[in-house]
Amino acid sequence: MIELKDLSLVYPNGTQGLKDVNVKINDGEFVVIVGLSGAGKSTFIRSINRLVTPTSGDLLIDNENILDYRGKDLRNLRTKVGMIFQNYNLVKRSTVMKNVISGRLGHTGTLKSILNLYSKEDMALAYESLKRVNIENKIYSRADQLSGGQQQRVSIARVLTQQPKVVLADEPVASLDPPTSHQVMKYLKKINQEDNITTIVNLHFIDMAMEYADRIIGMRAGEIVFDGPASEVNEQTFEEIYGRPIKEDDIRGGKEDVETP
Repeated sequence: MIELKDLSLVYPNGTQGLKDVNVKINDGEFVVIVGLSGAGKSTFIRSINRLVTPTSGDLLIDNENILDYRGKDLRNLRTKVGMIFQNYNLVKRSTVMKNVISGRLGHTGTLKSILNLYSKEDMALAYESLKRVNIENKIYSRADQLSGGQQQRVSIARVLTQQPKVVLADEPVASLDPPTSHQVMKYLKKINQEDNITTIVNLHFIDMAMEYADRIIGMRAGEIVFDGPASEVNEQTFEEIYGRPIKEDDIRGGKEDVETP
């Protein structure tokens, strides 16, 4: 379980990233956080693996306050909490397999990683992860030879290889076209359901939030302004979250009809 208690974060320039946030996220939930740019979505997610450090309050994972973590504890946290980025965060000149096997870094150590001394079990796990997102045929391709959607699938495979308890995805489809976005979201949802991995995704677009979330958390100006099941959300809810009428660009649209290899 993840629990935020009176969590606030003020950046050095005085910007309030989070303001007295109180929320519990249960094991195995698929939570989508929605809100306009600057609402605090990324700060919320990046607090959970301490890419940013809140300035007050408590942030508990399995009843331990991770704001106290330093050094080895922090490294262990980032092994347990996987992260998927909007820009994929791959090593462009490396092969798909090298990018995916790097998900074992927290388990094998830096030296073995540098020397490429991964076990057969680790290699098999990485290959199985690639198969689960239907991109094993690109195993020897360089990351920069892939499309955006393919690169994001590689980043999902890398997180799978990490074997985390929690997956965070910070605007994972913002750079993708609608059909590819739905494809990526389907893989995230499938992994959540098959592995019971707690999954927290930042999204701006209404259609995907409604389609994939079990639960939606709405943020505005660093505060939670809505928290409830996706089944209870409608257009009026989003207008209240966004603080303005819904625009066409907020909806996104686009469905995936055929999966692209």
